[in-house]
Amino acid sequence: MKNFKKIITFIFAIIVIISLTACEDIMDTNSEVSMGEVLEVHFIDVGQADSIFIKKGEEAMLIDAGDNKDGKTVVDYIKKQNVSKLNYVIGTHPHADHIGGLDDVIDNFPIDKIIMPNAIANTKTFEDVLDSIDKKGLKITKPKVGDRYDLDGAEFIVLAPNGEDYASLNDYSVVVKLINGETSFLFTGDAEALSENEILKNNRNLLKSDVLKVGHHGSVTSTSQDFLEAVNPYVAVISSETGNSYGHPHKEIIERLTEKNIDICRTDLQGTIIIKSNGKGLEFNDKEIVLNNSSPVNKPDVIISHVDKIEEIVTIKNNSKDEINLEGWKLLSVTGNQEYIFPKYVLKGAEVVTVTSGDKEGDLNWGSNNIWNNTKSDPAVLYDESGKEIFRFND
Repeated sequence: MKNFKKIITFIFAIIVIISLTACEDIMDTNSEVSMGEVLEVHFIDVGQADSIFIKKGEEAMLIDAGDNKDGKTVVDYIKKQNVSKLNYVIGTHPHADHIGGLDDVIDNFPIDKIIMPNAIANTKTFEDVLDSIDKKGLKITKPKVGDRYDLDGAEFIVLAPNGEDYASLNDYSVVVKLINGETSFLFTGDAEALSENEILKNNRNLLKSDVLKVGHHGSVTSTSQDFLEAVNPYVAVISSETGNSYGHPHKEIIERLTEKNIDICRTDLQGTIIIKSNGKGLEFNDKEIVLNNSSPVNKPDVIISHVDKIEEIVTIKNNSKDEINLEGWKLLSVTGNQEYIFPKYVLKGAEVVTVTSGDKEGDLNWGSNNIWNNTKSDPAVLYDESGKEIFRFND
């Protein structure tokens, strides 16, 4: 179980474990948070695409609308939220998996402002969006870094694009930070490392956010190390589709997030993800995520830093300076429900230990049989000698 680094004025808690389709555990206490008037952020499951619906009070906005086939899905979803008007619509960049359903959205709702970058795509999808905008008599607002917009007391700030000419359409992505009281969200579209570096150069001080929408569906083109360190989120949300041809999210990004003890939520595993904010606390799919400023940060000392399911090697790292006796600890393969019980083994500070299975050699051997499922998700969970969950590695 992972404890968050940030804290706010509430004491909270909950364990979010939903078998193979859960975010990493958040925190466990018995307190409840009164959410009051909330900001809702819905990461709609549109497969290998993006669509984010945001609502606070009587105002609402949409960031992207999925692919061409997703238009009706997004429209129906918004209508179910009892919304009849969108104050803002952002098309982050003119790729079909982000603006494919925008024409349907524009056709079905009154819209106050449409924000799109100064980028052109010679596609029927892009033309359809422009036609719908024209038929409604709307004008496109070009994003300008530093521009701020109000959403019923919440505020979003434009952080990108910082340039006007990019080789990749992804780097034209409109990046915005949404702030609601003491909580914040960063939405990155498909912005790649080039755009991330420009934001770091111009507005590094604004990047810190509680929730990060991981760029480009978890591709290695985005979420660079420096950028992730500056954002330093507690929760990372990835929008992708099971078995997609791109291999999203890429293993390197999952490892990068896991190494930093960031809770990972994925639409390919969990479907639509809803995070609510009352300005002081967060709530995930109606489970509380409360961050308490009054207590010291308590990150787990021992983590699973890597699981190589092909080579059957699990790497466990001691992030502390102290020696930790792993005797009686347990490593679990969730899918196969197979357990490894640690013998007497002292893991020194800042060092790693490998647990291998099959014919691989390592510091500790699980046995001659292969353990890890290579064809579907198989999270690894580490428990201490008392049975307390210490760390979960979601593949």
